[in-house]
Amino acid sequence: MRVKLLAPAVLAALAATAAAPNVRADTSAWMFFGVGGLGWKPGTGGGTAIPNTLDANGTMTIEAGVGTSPDARFIIGGLFRIQPIFGNGTDIATLVRVCSHGFQAGDFGIAVDAGGYARFWGIESAGFAGAVNLGLPLGFTLSLQTEVGTSHAMAFGALAGLDLLRLSVYRQTLLKWWNNPSPAWKVPQRTAGLSF
Repeated sequence: MRVKLLAPAVLAALAATAAAPNVRADTSAWMFFGVGGLGWKPGTGGGTAIPNTLDANGTMTIEAGVGTSPDARFIIGGLFRIQPIFGNGTDIATLVRVCSHGFQAGDFGIAVDAGGYARFWGIESAGFAGAVNLGLPLGFTLSLQTEVGTSHAMAFGALAGLDLLRLSVYRQTLLKWWNNPSPAWKVPQRTAGLSF
């Protein structure tokens, strides 16, 4: 009896799947690696004051995230960042990113990141993290970053790096010289000039 009731439901589901129209559900994605310098103050903790000076250290940033459709004029997404401060420890952050189409397409563009960070080493801290990123052709990126958190911790820095996905599957620039054989999305028809 159960088989007789189950068979029509399975057939109906298969028919609905076969009759469904093609739907595009493209998403944006980022995978960035960068290096630079960071001025930072660890803050205060345990009742002991830390000298009110900035330490300067090298830093590296690794970011990965996903966002809305890459052919939109503006893209919104989420980002996870791991940022080692050389010789000290690693900060982690989760951020919201808003970027222009040009940034996502591997051309000139801008992205703004804002969210929170956590530091579980040294004097622990948590608070605001943000960045302004200038996108350059072929996925190159210049980034200004900041953190302001509990225990009076703060940091600011500048990094340069490469977004591997904006260089490869999302790249829509310099196609006359370097073809993109497997673009992540159908290239929209745009007017001439920068796709900022």
